Amino acid sequence: MSYPQSYEILLVPGFTATTTQPAEATARPEATDGTEQTDAAEALGSVAAIRSAVVEATGETGASGYPRYAGEGMVADIDPVTRTVEALLIDGAELDYGLSVRVSERKTRG
Repeated sequence: MSYPQSYEILLVPGFTATTTQPAEATARPEATDGTEQTDAAEALGSVAAIRSAVVEATGETGASGYPRYAGEGMVADIDPVTRTVEALLIDGAELDYGLSVRVSERKTRG
């Protein structure tokens, strides 16, 4: 099975209200590295991210059993089917209480 090669991760306040139906993300073809970056912030509406990072597939499987992604100080095990972050380290530390994570796939141009 082919897994996405990169995701954008947003760290947001845990009390942020979200609907049960996620907003559609918009593709931005302005990236210079041959990718279309999905703007996860726009997909969340007016939610302000505390921090964001683009993580790339490492080729490893994390302790959770899901593919591992890393970049910009974040290491995450992400279920590619549900896009659920199963484990996350930020600068080597676990996620603080009161914070949550949103994730969107970055698509490679064909």
